[in-house]
Amino acid sequence: MVLKEYEPIIEDTIEQLCNNSRFLQTTKYMQHGKTSVYEHCIKVAYMSCRIASRLRLNVDFPLLIRGALLHDYFLYDWHDKNNGHRLHGFFHPRKSLQNAHEDFELTPKEENIILRHMFPLTPIPPYYLESWIVCIADKLCALNETLQINVIQQKMRKKISSRRISV
Repeated sequence: MVLKEYEPIIEDTIEQLCNNSRFLQTTKYMQHGKTSVYEHCIKVAYMSCRIASRLRLNVDFPLLIRGALLHDYFLYDWHDKNNGHRLHGFFHPRKSLQNAHEDFELTPKEENIILRHMFPLTPIPPYYLESWIVCIADKLCALNETLQINVIQQKMRKKISSRRISV
């Protein structure tokens, strides 16, 4: 669980991003499984805070949170391969950065968080500690969201494998 002290910062940042921008459009697009881009980005923000807190890392938490919330600000349905999104994993960081620049003032760290969160799929590694944290948090959240689709099947497999079959 994320330390309670970061929840108000996350909530305030979400509210700020929703004002006078397209941030709420992220609710319309699915990310992994049944998770919207909006939900995914919030999960990445929480996971990023959790990682930094647990490891006692000296980071700029408001900046870390803002970068995490904007890391997938691409604003399209990447599942639609016929609409030019076949190589989404490679190209969406740049589109996210472009959209974020159109709607917000960004610091160099926030730019790096957005642009480098897909490492190692994209070849240039993150530069800042906050960028590395979001990169890792994104992978952890994506894995969790993808595996949640099969939770019922996994539970059934465990029940089946725990039974002894007598021959």
